[in-house]
Amino acid sequence: MTTALITGSTAGIGAAFARRLAAQGHNLVLVARDVKRLGEQATELHDRHGIEAEVLAADLSTDEGIAAVERRLGDRTHPVDLLVNNAGFGNKGRFLEVSMADELTMLKVHVEAVLRLTSAATESMRSRGRGGVVNVASVAAFVPRGTYGASKAWVVQFTQGAARDLSGTGVRLMALCPGFVRTEFHQRAGMGTDNIPNWMWLDADKLVAAALDDLARGKTVSVPDPRYKALMGVVKLTPRGLLGGVSSRTGRKYGPQ
Repeated sequence: MTTALITGSTAGIGAAFARRLAAQGHNLVLVARDVKRLGEQATELHDRHGIEAEVLAADLSTDEGIAAVERRLGDRTHPVDLLVNNAGFGNKGRFLEVSMADELTMLKVHVEAVLRLTSAATESMRSRGRGGVVNVASVAAFVPRGTYGASKAWVVQFTQGAARDLSGTGVRLMALCPGFVRTEFHQRAGMGTDNIPNWMWLDADKLVAAALDDLARGKTVSVPDPRYKALMGVVKLTPRGLLGGVSSRTGRKYGPQ
């Protein structure tokens, strides 16, 4: 049996990855901040699927939390075969309306943690000649929209570059770029969602199934829904100046930062 480590595992896309991978027979290392929710999740997945579910309470906005997950990823006696860097959050507000402390915390979680954990995981995977990493980004990576979009653009570019450098080693890397997903994300950030059209919402379980199929096919970027694939096609054809104005207005109405 292989082992998958998932950050931000107790809700949303992370929880969907945990459910899907447990159902497929993978053992899990579940990483989040809430010890109680981690324990409940581990028990439920173990009882339902008969897999081993290890819990690791860690706050990835701190050096100590990142280091704890790095140590687990570097444990060669209990290797991790798949890393899902899912932990993340949004800040409500435009540039200069969000505190610098909150902006830097976002970069810590979305950039530094992803860099360090991907590095720790792939070093061990490369030595074994197999493994995979899914870095959860966003379609916001493809439009000019504040710190959130910029951090997710970094995730996409970093993942593509690392995948190229590790080509031929047996290690696969993929950036997952979902659109709006019904999770706790917007509620935690204090963002209203009433005005988001129903057609823009994605189901987390279907998204994860499509993402894992894309990873198996060797894709380095996954936009796992035809609706968002079409939208991203339009984005590529839209002049950047016009796109910036549209994405700014849309971000204030619908999405993170």
